[in-house]
Amino acid sequence: MDLDMTEKEMIQEIQRLKKKKNAVILAHNYQIPEIQEIADIVGDYLKLSQEAVKTNGDIILLSGVHFMAESIKMLLPNKKVLLPVYDAGCPMAEMIDVEKLKDFKSQYPNIPVVCYVNSSAEVKAESDICCTSSNAVKIVKSLPGEKVLFIPDKNLGDYIDKKIPEKQVISWEGFCITHHRVREGEVDLVRLRHPEALILAHPECPPEVVAKADFVGSTSEIIKFAGESNNNSFIIGTEMGVLHQLRKNNPNKKFHLLSPALICFNMKKTTLRDIYLALLNEEKEIFVEEGIRRKALKSLEGMLEIS
Repeated sequence: MDLDMTEKEMIQEIQRLKKKKNAVILAHNYQIPEIQEIADIVGDYLKLSQEAVKTNGDIILLSGVHFMAESIKMLLPNKKVLLPVYDAGCPMAEMIDVEKLKDFKSQYPNIPVVCYVNSSAEVKAESDICCTSSNAVKIVKSLPGEKVLFIPDKNLGDYIDKKIPEKQVISWEGFCITHHRVREGEVDLVRLRHPEALILAHPECPPEVVAKADFVGSTSEIIKFAGESNNNSFIIGTEMGVLHQLRKNNPNKKFHLLSPALICFNMKKTTLRDIYLALLNEEKEIFVEEGIRRKALKSLEGMLEIS
């Protein structure tokens, strides 16, 4: 094992190992550009989940964070699922656990729980259905009754509540530490600097930021909107990793980051070396206790059926 190989040599080794071991690499839109370039599938969580269940790979390597790999394992229990950096976590997911959720539910009995995928397997197992930022509004609309409990992102919950006035969305007080750092004043400042640009924001941003955006959507929706728009300049209000696909797909358009705070350090932990070692040694494997997996799978499958 030669870890002094050049980046080009390491990429060649990763490609060789993928073929030899029938491995598939999934990478989230927030991963570093080098990883997005060697991945078989790049996208937001919903796209990665939908594509993962179609794959014939024996090994699924997820370049992202822990809850994503955990969910892929729940969807594909007979596959070997690897997470190259095992401690790449999600602070939002850690803002709620099963005991906190049970207490939350006891305060609002008989109300369905919609669980954002940024959560642990145990929390998903205690919920009624999952959602992503791409399909959250559609999922909540599909549920009976006038109220839903939404966990753990209060900003996405606020966005859903405003989009569906006939429903009352009662949100847990969690948030994405990256998107939550964006301030309303930064929106005003970029408007002055780039008056010709459209502002595209993720619904994990604070409500006052979302309210001033020209378009609000998931990472994949932002990429799609920018590609199809006749506008040539955009301010991107989500994690900076999205800029790679945007600039690659639209070389004649200009993209600026809404805030320098939009960097997720957990999403940036994984390197090509980590992927190489994980494939070489088949290490950092993800496991989920079967009882929890079965319960959580109902929430995930319900989400995919509606999507």
